[in-house]
Amino acid sequence: MKLSSRGRGCCVGGSRERGPPPRSPFVHQLRFSPLEKAKIAFMTLTLFPIRLFFAAFMMLLAWPFAFIASMGSDDQELEKPLSWWRKVVDVLLKAIMRMMWLAGGFHWINVKGRRALPAEAAILTVAPHSSYFDAIPVTMTFASIVMKAESKDIPVWGTLIKYIRPVFVSRSDQDSRRKTVEEIKRRAQSDGKWPQIMIFPEGTCTNRSCLITFKPGAFIPGVPVQPVVLRYPNKLDTITWTWQGPGAFEILWLTLCQFHNSVEIEFLPVYIPSEEERKNPVLYANNVRRVMAEALGVSVTDYTFEDCQLALAEGQLRLPSDTCLLEFAKLVRSLGLKPETLEDDLDKYAASAMKMKKEKVDLKEFSAYLEFPVSHTLESMFALFDENEDGVIDIREFVIALSVVCKPSKTLETIQLAFQLYQSESGTITEEDLAHILKTAMGVSQINVTHLFRAVDEEEKGKITYGDFYTFAELHPHFAEDYLYADQMGAESSLKTSSLSAPNGICTDFSPDNAEDKNKPLQKKLN
Repeated sequence: MKLSSRGRGCCVGGSRERGPPPRSPFVHQLRFSPLEKAKIAFMTLTLFPIRLFFAAFMMLLAWPFAFIASMGSDDQELEKPLSWWRKVVDVLLKAIMRMMWLAGGFHWINVKGRRALPAEAAILTVAPHSSYFDAIPVTMTFASIVMKAESKDIPVWGTLIKYIRPVFVSRSDQDSRRKTVEEIKRRAQSDGKWPQIMIFPEGTCTNRSCLITFKPGAFIPGVPVQPVVLRYPNKLDTITWTWQGPGAFEILWLTLCQFHNSVEIEFLPVYIPSEEERKNPVLYANNVRRVMAEALGVSVTDYTFEDCQLALAEGQLRLPSDTCLLEFAKLVRSLGLKPETLEDDLDKYAASAMKMKKEKVDLKEFSAYLEFPVSHTLESMFALFDENEDGVIDIREFVIALSVVCKPSKTLETIQLAFQLYQSESGTITEEDLAHILKTAMGVSQINVTHLFRAVDEEEKGKITYGDFYTFAELHPHFAEDYLYADQMGAESSLKTSSLSAPNGICTDFSPDNAEDKNKPLQKKLN
C-alpha cells in the first residue's frame, strides 16, 4: 500500500483546492525549548495556582445567579422578552465569565464582524473546534448549545448549562436525535423569540490545520446560519486538545502557565441557503464549510470523527499519523460501503482472495470483484494499492485494509486473516510476507519488520505460523511499540490518547444516522 500525492485527500463539494490536507487533523504534539520549560516551571510555582483558584472561584460565584434565574423557567416564559431582573443577571453572569477567562490569561478577546440578530440567523456554526476553550464565545453570547442530557447533572457546570437554555440530546431515547432537530426547527422558526443556537458542526476537536467533514445536524432545519470562525494566534499552541496529544488537564495547566493567551472570534456574513441546499443538508454543510475554510485560509478534508476512531483505536497496532488508511476509509464511505456492515462480507472477500492467491487484478477486475461500476472513487481506491503504478493490485491487501477499517481494535483478528491469505501450504509465512501484511495493516509505504520477525522466529527457521505470532503477541502485548515504532516511527506514534467512547468537545452530534450519506458526491484524489 503506497503513500503518495495520489493517495492523499482532496477538497470536497466543489471547493477550491488548497493543496493536500494535513497528515492527521487529530494529532497535536508540543515541543518545548529549554527556555520555555524553565518559564513553565516558574509559572507553575507562581501564577498557575493563583489563576486556577481565581477561575474556579468565578465559576462558583456564577452558580447562585444561574440557579436563581433558572428556577421555575418553562418554555412559554423563555419565549417572552427577558424581564429587567433577568437582564441584570445576564449582564452579571457575562461579566463573571469574562473575569474567569481573564484569570486564564485571555486579557483581551478580539471580535471581528457583527453578530447577527436571532431573527436573521437562528443558528451560529462555529469552527474549527479545537478545545474546551472554545466555550469562550458561548459565555460571551449566552447562545444555547446542543448538549448531552447527562451534562445537566454535573455539579455547578450543569446549572450554568441549564441557564443558557440548551437543547438536550438523550442517549437513552432512540428517537432523541429526531426530536432534537424538531426542537431546533421550532426555535429557529420562532422569529427571534428564542436565543440563538451555537453548534460546532465538526463534532470533535482537531488541530485547526483544516476543517473536517461537517455533521449535517445544524443544516437539516434549512434555516439561515451565521458562520463563526475561531483563531488562537499564539506563539506556543497550548490550546489545542485533540485525541492524540496532551490531555485535558495538561492543556489547562500549560495554558494557565502562559502569561497571555490570544483568541480571535470572527462573525462572517449570514449564509442564506438556496432551495437545493435546504433539500440537501450535506450540500449545505459542505458549502458553509468552504466559506469558513476560505476565511481561515485552510484546506478542507473529508476526514470525520469516525476516522479519528480508526486512527486511535485501542488495538496492538496503533496507526501512524501519516497512514493512508484514513483515506481508504473515506473512499469506502464514498463508495457506499458501510464498514459496520462489512464484517459479514469479509469472509466472502477473503475466500475470493485466497482462490486468487498471488494473482493480481486490474481495475476492471477489481470493479467486478467489488460488484461496483468503475468510478472516480473506485479509481482512487485502486490507486492506493497500485504501489508500482503498473495498473494491477494484490487483492489481499484490499482485504487486510478492509478488515482494519471494519475492526480497528481487533488487531489479532486482522493478522490471523492476513496469515490465511499469505501462508504457504505448510501454514507459514516469510519475513517478506509479514512486511506486506503489517505495512498494509498500518497503511504505510515501507516498514522494517526484521526485529519483530526474528523475535517471533525463535528457532530461526526463516518462517513462522500464526500460532507462533499469536503466542508471541500474548507474551508481548506491546510488540508494536517494542519492535516497530521504536525503530522507525519516532515519538509521534507514542503520543497519549484519550478514550474514544464519545467525541471530545462542547457540542454533541445529533445528526440522524442516515443524514450524512445522502447525496454525497464521489471524489477524485489529487494527482
